[in-house]
Amino acid sequence: MEKEENNNDFSILMVCLGNICRSPMAEGLLRQKAAEHGLNWNIDSASTNRYHTGEAPHKLSQKVCQKNNIDISDQRARVFTAQDFEQYDLIYVMADDVMQDLEQIAGNKFDQQKVKYFLAELPGHNSRNVPDPWYGEEDGYDEVFSLIDKTTDEIINKYKKANA
Repeated sequence: MEKEENNNDFSILMVCLGNICRSPMAEGLLRQKAAEHGLNWNIDSASTNRYHTGEAPHKLSQKVCQKNNIDISDQRARVFTAQDFEQYDLIYVMADDVMQDLEQIAGNKFDQQKVKYFLAELPGHNSRNVPDPWYGEEDGYDEVFSLIDKTTDEIINKYKKANA
């Protein structure tokens, strides 16, 4: 299957374990920022497990995004597939376990050139893992949102010139 023809200049996929906390926030933030910069990017998110397939983002992910004027309520969790390597220019993983799952799921379609740790884009950050707020309270979601916000700014700055 070849990359689908679309009118997007650049396509990015955010991947976490369940696709209801971290990756939907990253998708929503980056999608909004790309639009604000007039960038014609396709931004999506996925999970490496099937626990929440078809579900909306976690209620606290939605609440934290809504407090920041971003609506992610229409997003639905989906599972990453090996074919995503053919559909996206860049795939960001949120943590080490997600990278391992991605390699296993993709098998021989795994393309290291397309995969990056999301936090690798944040200068001076000393971890590859975006904290998973799943078991915590709202303040944990706020902290993750802030981290994702800073990182998506870096992504916009890095790729807007290359894909303008």
